Amino acid sequence: MEARASDLPRIGADNWYPSTPARLLEKAETRGSDPAYAVRQGEGWAYTSWSDYADQVQTAARALVALGLGEDETVAVLGYNRPEWTIMAIAAMMAGGRPAGVYWTSAPPEIAYILQHSQAPVLLVETEEHVEQALALKAECPALEHIIVMDGVAGDHADVFSWAQFMALGVEDHHDAVSARMAAINESRVGSLIYTSGTTGPPKAVMLSHGNISWSAAKLSDMFKAQPGDRTLSYLPIAHVAEQQSSVHNHVMSGAIMHFAQSMETLADDLKACRPNVFFGVPRVWEKMSETIRARLSEASGVKASLAKWAMDVNRQWHEAVLDGRSPSPLVAMQKPLANALVIKKVQAALGLEDSRLLISGAAPISPEVLRFFTGLDLLICEGYGQSETSAPTAFSMPGSVRIGSVGKMIDGMDARVSEEGELQVRGPNVFAGYMNNNEATENTFTRDGWMKTGDVVRIDEDGFVFITGRIKDIIITSGGKNITPANLETDLMNAPLVEHAVVVGDARPYLSALLTLSEDALADFASKQDLSVEEARQSEALQAQLQAAVDEMNERYARVENIRKFRVLDAPLSVETGELTPTLKVRRNVVTARNQAVVDEMYAELQD
Repeated sequence: MEARASDLPRIGADNWYPSTPARLLEKAETRGSDPAYAVRQGEGWAYTSWSDYADQVQTAARALVALGLGEDETVAVLGYNRPEWTIMAIAAMMAGGRPAGVYWTSAPPEIAYILQHSQAPVLLVETEEHVEQALALKAECPALEHIIVMDGVAGDHADVFSWAQFMALGVEDHHDAVSARMAAINESRVGSLIYTSGTTGPPKAVMLSHGNISWSAAKLSDMFKAQPGDRTLSYLPIAHVAEQQSSVHNHVMSGAIMHFAQSMETLADDLKACRPNVFFGVPRVWEKMSETIRARLSEASGVKASLAKWAMDVNRQWHEAVLDGRSPSPLVAMQKPLANALVIKKVQAALGLEDSRLLISGAAPISPEVLRFFTGLDLLICEGYGQSETSAPTAFSMPGSVRIGSVGKMIDGMDARVSEEGELQVRGPNVFAGYMNNNEATENTFTRDGWMKTGDVVRIDEDGFVFITGRIKDIIITSGGKNITPANLETDLMNAPLVEHAVVVGDARPYLSALLTLSEDALADFASKQDLSVEEARQSEALQAQLQAAVDEMNERYARVENIRKFRVLDAPLSVETGELTPTLKVRRNVVTARNQAVVDEMYAELQD
């Protein structure tokens, strides 16, 4: 007998919210024929209803039971965002287990580590190439019994199933088993494993309970004023906590229509096809978008250029006044509708953001300059802040409560304090219980009186806005004993038109230096204006002079001890493939520094005071 949402226990101290699988069944009962998700089909989208989505998840849950998945066992998922990913994630929960996402950019050793650590008996992969990788790893991963492939056929391997073969296992039997396992879901039971990106070492498995997940989904839906039928776009790795919360849990909570992007490379096209009402982007997405717009604006001339500049100036002035708590001047208020009709709405439409109600940036710091640039397009980007250990949300800016440079206020229901070292420490229903099989790391993450240490250095102003100023572990101590947080310096350096990434170095050195990479688009534009090839431009004195001018300008805003005395431009951009960026495009400072140690040593070969 199939479980009904009304028959399932609610979780939480106040009986406030059912689990994600239970909420999915509820959506199937109340909004069965409404669209739940969509995939690209030609120039349009093919939609699947909530009723069919729930049927797919229940079938997959029964299939997992048929494969022998035990309660509290792990289903690993490797692949880009698509329906099979989210179906399997919720099915694993429904069958009494938990999903563990693997980044699609992961190298075989990283995949093997997660399979070994999680002891996952089932692995869902996207392509036949992934199947071959997984089969090659089976000897290292004895717990792995079954491999399921989303695209392609199983071949001659008895332990490999196509998606259709897998789903066929769940058509008839195991209804009662799945219903019983769903009924056993409770607040403290682990609902998902989130493997950290490993910026400072091997990834740790964050154990998020059903209570953590459900409380966060309910809180975010309330904060976002989520409406049934809202369009959202799933494109960032679902292995990351923010996208998993959005594409799996908050999606089911809110009743939005989730559109699956085809790939990261097609994001611009998918955005225009989806026209999301709510859109989340990591800083690099917003930076790339702003670079594209700036490049197009630089190509404009005459009346068109003047009109664009005027329209953006009007919107910047309007938002600056509102953000400062002032009423815009009558002239600006009168000009804004005209500026938007003539210019701004066309730019928004070209980006696919003309219907956006809420735009969010998170997962890493974003430059205030980028945020101010988008206000000129009448697009207010709200910063959010969270961690895997808080099941995504910790603090958020929302329209009407935004201060550029701040990640917003602590979300309602969480407690916060700042340690003597300036570290933010938190408590709340969304805070995890610990890392799987890593008691030492768990103990080091919590204070003796039960507060979770975020590792982030912050200041909280008199109105409750949180400003992140650095990381405890990223502090540079110069040979003169000065403690310097590099995060703000790096963000400031990346405001320079040509700079894509910046890594400040100087630990145990007499002064600070920087490793820079260049934006390929900005470099090409610079080369064209200098009538040089890209490679000639990279080696030119003009480029060096422009970068030096940007560094000098930045240095004027900081104390002398924080000044960048030297810099070097690296030959190649940082990338996920080289391990210098995490899958969410955070810089792995230790990797970048280690790989360029010779360059760093050369900058300090002739020590200066």
